Amino acid sequence: MTESLKQRLLAEAHAAGFDVARVTTPAAIDALVSQRLQEFLDEGRHGDMAWMATTADRRGHPLKMWPDARSIIMLGMNYAPQSDPLAALTEPLHGVISCYAQCKDYHDVVKSGLKRVASVLAAASGAEVKVFVDTAPLMEKPLGEAAGLGWQGKHTNLVSREFGSWLFLGTILSTAELEPDTAEVDHCGSCRRCLDVCPTAAFPAPYQLDARRCIAYLTIEHKGHIPAEFRGPIGNRVFGCDDCLAVCPWNKFAAAAQATRLAALAGAASMPLAELLRLDDAGFRKRFAGTPVKRTGRDRVVRNALIAAGNSGDQGLIPLVEGLLQDTSPLVRAMAVWALRQLASSKAWSAARARHGAHEPDGAVQSEWVAEAR
Repeated sequence: MTESLKQRLLAEAHAAGFDVARVTTPAAIDALVSQRLQEFLDEGRHGDMAWMATTADRRGHPLKMWPDARSIIMLGMNYAPQSDPLAALTEPLHGVISCYAQCKDYHDVVKSGLKRVASVLAAASGAEVKVFVDTAPLMEKPLGEAAGLGWQGKHTNLVSREFGSWLFLGTILSTAELEPDTAEVDHCGSCRRCLDVCPTAAFPAPYQLDARRCIAYLTIEHKGHIPAEFRGPIGNRVFGCDDCLAVCPWNKFAAAAQATRLAALAGAASMPLAELLRLDDAGFRKRFAGTPVKRTGRDRVVRNALIAAGNSGDQGLIPLVEGLLQDTSPLVRAMAVWALRQLASSKAWSAARARHGAHEPDGAVQSEWVAEAR
């Protein structure tokens, strides 16, 4: 495969909206990647993300996904925020939304760009191609490191010397033989800002994550009730958490992402809690259409907003919280109970418990009434 074809491919990647593109091969991924994944799963650190375990065999090595692959093109799209993403954490009456979710769903944007680049490669070389975003069982961060896009930092995310911790990743596997780039090396040094900033101590050690303690996992992926020990540390985060990403010193080199590329739809780093607590399913779908938030669903987002309400200390939210004590979702009712206990006076709490507690049909919600009554 000629160098001119590779250069054409990289030029097309930039034209398709990617900020960086590099090439590696399946041989660059060693057995340690699969071993670390299995250890992560054996220790249960994936929480209730059962799909990680069921796809572990294919996830361990790109050739398990496609044995004919000879080259791997890794592409990165910068999504660095315009301002400090942690600033909204000081606004307790607003629910904070992770940077990546403030825009059009990156899966759609990245996949569209990947298809464009892959079609050029296929047409120019006659090779077969397959494209992957992070919904596929492919470990894109080790591949990104092998291709030279960056390195996996102590927070386990990819870090780039040019774009900090703010890269969406996409992958093209191909039967074409492309000249690989040099792998990146670790530049974290003695820095541990990402580890120390985590509100829930989700990093058992550098380069290790326990998703069960991660606010991003708890507020987005976790389908059940959020354990009481994490509710206070969640603060006013209602969808995701950017803390470990935002404090990375390498972010100083990252220019803000182009707004036109990711077409900001959510439009803000936070939303008033009062607005979130009023959302029914139709309102939720309308408000978050086209964004990653929609996939999580109304009930989990309102669950998170109730935790933020309980942490806010604002009694003005009590009427909205009380209105959710009879919500159809046990997830919502349980956190309405918890939030009300944080905000209401003892007299008001006792009255609410007398009205609703004895008639609650769900065991988990009943436990919230009993636990908070002690």
